[in-house]
Amino acid sequence: MSNERGRSEQPNVIFILSDDQGPWAAGCYGNDEIRTPNLDRLAATGTRFDNFFCTSPVCSPSRASFLTGRIPSQHGIHEWVHPEANMGPGATECLRDEIAYTDIMAAHGYHCGLSGKWHMGDSIRPQHGFDFWYAHQQGGGPYNDAPMVRDGEAINDPGYVTDLITDEALGYIDRHKDGPFYLSVHYTAPHSPWINQHPQEIVDSYDDCPFESCPQEPMHPWAISLTEQNLGNREALKGYFASVTAMDIGIGQIIDRVEALGLREDTLICFFSDNGFSCGHHGFWGKGNGTWPRNMYENSVRVPAIMSRPGSIPVGSCDALLSAYDFMPTLLDHLGLEVPVQQNLPGRSFLPILRGEREQLAEQICVFDEYGPVRMIRTEEWKYVYRHAHGPDDLFHLAEDPDERVNLADDPGYQDMRRELCGMMDEWFARYVIPERDGLRDRSEQGFIGDQRTRLCRR
Repeated sequence: MSNERGRSEQPNVIFILSDDQGPWAAGCYGNDEIRTPNLDRLAATGTRFDNFFCTSPVCSPSRASFLTGRIPSQHGIHEWVHPEANMGPGATECLRDEIAYTDIMAAHGYHCGLSGKWHMGDSIRPQHGFDFWYAHQQGGGPYNDAPMVRDGEAINDPGYVTDLITDEALGYIDRHKDGPFYLSVHYTAPHSPWINQHPQEIVDSYDDCPFESCPQEPMHPWAISLTEQNLGNREALKGYFASVTAMDIGIGQIIDRVEALGLREDTLICFFSDNGFSCGHHGFWGKGNGTWPRNMYENSVRVPAIMSRPGSIPVGSCDALLSAYDFMPTLLDHLGLEVPVQQNLPGRSFLPILRGEREQLAEQICVFDEYGPVRMIRTEEWKYVYRHAHGPDDLFHLAEDPDERVNLADDPGYQDMRRELCGMMDEWFARYVIPERDGLRDRSEQGFIGDQRTRLCRR
């Protein structure tokens, strides 16, 4: 079927987001044990980013940063959003004062749909320009008969939730094939639970997998209960891998539908994860909150990132240091829409990189992360993690120690480097932090304490 709209008009956008997936958990990033043929196919028709970082290694703040282009200390979500803020009488729109890129797209004629996980408060009501809303009631849970929201009604939808999210996405594409449309496909995979949750034939297909890509190292001294439950557990590893493969099947169906409708060259398909994950790496299972104190290991903060639009996005890989706070300005740049300058966005469009003009971003030599009172600066050679009121700091020379095994933070020979990185980090955060939403105010393990809205949204 030919595309009658023509490539000069606004392209469609499909934004696919997985949950708790490190780059290591995809074939196109070098893992020959896990089966992701459709992610590999997407990467083969676009650009794979090898050094793309979330803004916070936990779901809700990271998702909010993708959507708004702002860091947690600007949009105010610093932790996963409490269940009471998502559903029931205490449901709270945690981003109600923010400008999302979907707001801008909707104002320029886009239909905007969500299929899957929201987890940024008030899962019942569509927000920020969305006119279709099939949302998970919470942030995670069982994969079968999952708690969802359809047409403003809380239901337990029978079936495997990965397939349900895919089916709703396919229906949305069919209804809006004349475009322009924007579609968020937010899978809950491969978030826990992993055992007795996923299609058995896919689980069984990993029976003989050696899982060399997931070394079950001795337990990390900061590990929490998730590690105690899963470290060394082959069934958990099989379930994690199976959840990724099942999601990959759904992604393939979405790509196939776009191609069958003749929309592929007019559709930008993006794939990211909200944060990374470790399945035994460094001796723990989890992400930033997989340890206490919180960690900023590469497996927690680096995420898979693929952007594909044949004829418009070049084929290849990119090793530039990029962050989720760069996504909103890049997307709007690609669509020819203006970035809201009043929001003091920290990110920059990396569209020049995709045009072969990398030198224009030469000054972007580092990325920054935060998780409550924990902050990180990451350059090509170094990483410094400042923990404020919780635990020791980290200083890793990534050029010589890419696995982050030797902490140099207290080594007398590296104090000049520590001070230099700390100064760069302090200057950057001072430029963007909104004082009343500053993550450094969080000195408790449970998150911020304040009024009802603040407490529920962990703001």
